[in-house]
Amino acid sequence: MTEHRRRPRRRGQGELEALVLSALREAEGPATAGWVQERLGGDLAYTTVITILTRLLAKGAVTRERVGRSFAWMSASDEAGLAAHRMRRVLDAESDRAAVLASFVTGLGPDDERLLRELLGRPTADPERED
Repeated sequence: MTEHRRRPRRRGQGELEALVLSALREAEGPATAGWVQERLGGDLAYTTVITILTRLLAKGAVTRERVGRSFAWMSASDEAGLAAHRMRRVLDAESDRAAVLASFVTGLGPDDERLLRELLGRPTADPERED
């Protein structure tokens, strides 16, 4: 009888990105890719961690600063800010922005609709923002 080795479950890109972001948010300050790799249990290759961090940088989800010959990485926002960033990216990718927004808003439940109305009724914090 042949033994079958069970391969570890392959994680999706979004799941890995979420794990890396979670690790960065737990850091007390800027963290190296090696620290992130260690924090995630070391089962990811260092190059995989770098690839994920670079993708997150391109998406605006993390920032980095030069430390010697390497980089230290930081989460650019909290979870709510990152979710809002993802929502804006989806919206920006659509050709009929008004239709997407209208569909989104009409699909909200009463509590979310009420909250959205409250938020839209508040004065904006950014005087430079265009409406």
